Amino acid sequence: ERERERERERERKLEKEREMEMNLIRSRLSLLIVLGSLMLILELNSARAQIAPALFVFGDSLVDVGNNNHLLLSIAKANFPHNGIDFPTHKPTGRFSNGKNAADFLAEKLGLPSSPPYLSVVHNSSNFLTGVSFASGGAGIFDGTDQLYGQSITMNKQIEYLATVQGKMVQEVGQAGADKILSKAVFAIVIGSNDILGYFGSSPSSQLKKGTPQEYVDSMLTAVKSQLKRIYDLGGRKFAMIGIGAVGCCPSQRDRNKTEACNEAANLWASTYNQGLQSVLQEYTTQLKDFQYTYFDAYNVFLNLIQQPATYGFKEVKAACCGLGNLKAKVGCTPFSSYCPNRSDHVFWDFYHPTEATARILVETAFDGPRQYAFPLNLRQLASL
Repeated sequence: ERERERERERERKLEKEREMEMNLIRSRLSLLIVLGSLMLILELNSARAQIAPALFVFGDSLVDVGNNNHLLLSIAKANFPHNGIDFPTHKPTGRFSNGKNAADFLAEKLGLPSSPPYLSVVHNSSNFLTGVSFASGGAGIFDGTDQLYGQSITMNKQIEYLATVQGKMVQEVGQAGADKILSKAVFAIVIGSNDILGYFGSSPSSQLKKGTPQEYVDSMLTAVKSQLKRIYDLGGRKFAMIGIGAVGCCPSQRDRNKTEACNEAANLWASTYNQGLQSVLQEYTTQLKDFQYTYFDAYNVFLNLIQQPATYGFKEVKAACCGLGNLKAKVGCTPFSSYCPNRSDHVFWDFYHPTEATARILVETAFDGPRQYAFPLNLRQLASL
């Protein structure tokens, strides 16, 4: 009887062990299925997210991701604290921001890595195939715009660099391969703010040499029209044109007013330039084969943030977060400047540039926004063509 009981006990133990083994196998299978599903979802999302093969960025400090770090004579640099305090590395990168800027968010939306600064990858042509950034703090439409900052990569020079990149791409993937990438790539252009600020920040005698405000803006439009054609001739077909923002409302301009109001003259002529730019773009759609564009009305979106801050989660629209003096606009963001504890409730990071929070909203509106702000297509629609 005892022997039979022991036998039954052994069988129960074996049964239990077999059950435990089966449970373990089931658990492992379930885990493998879950992991496999997650990997498949991530791959599908990644494939779905990349809606353009490359992003080429032209412009000024609003989208500079570090080119000026490589310019010996430039004083328009942001490669020191407290810039970058909210960047993933928490270190300054050369971006004029507490964190990411509009170029980073645009790359993310396109499913691409941030386009590297051209001067950091100039000898590595394989980096060019998913795009590169030529943007440089202090740059303007006109070559002389950067005189105040000692040195920048002017818009004309940025296009010369594109010609070099195009040549390297042909060597890398052949003419047909390069043409295909360039025709599908997004060419983002953020330029003109420094030209407007340079004009209205100069003395009356200096303004006279540059002509009336209307003559000056007309010259800007003539120059930018020629620059767009040069990019088109080098293979660009999809243009993301960002209008000049309400530059008269940045802290540096408000600080010049006893009432701390916006510089309405700068705003008026920024708006006038934007209207002319839209005409140039419309004209090119009829003149240049396959020329496609989105125009983003940064001016009015920026005004919305300033006039209805609570709607967007902002509290401070006049003062910079980082700087010194009235509105933190007497001195820029340096290691000796003080900075606000909550960057996300400030529209401006320093006396000229938006915070990461502002840049994110601007790009989200440009990318998926209504025709009121992004037209004739928004950026997602343009990239998907």
